[in-house]
Amino acid sequence: MYVVCKEHVELAIDRFVDEYEDAPDLYDLEQVTFREWEPPACCEEKNCSHGAQFLVV
Repeated sequence: MYVVCKEHVELAIDRFVDEYEDAPDLYDLEQVTFREWEPPACCEEKNCSHGAQFLVV
């Protein structure tokens, strides 16, 4: 699972495919909410301070 900004979404998709050998589901965090999970405020990529926008799972 990766939580990333728009700039890093392609990188997260590539990592997911490399790791799981399957296409991920992609969720726009502005369009979906989860009851028991709060997404991080910032992108998970190192040295990135942009807000988290996508969930790649």
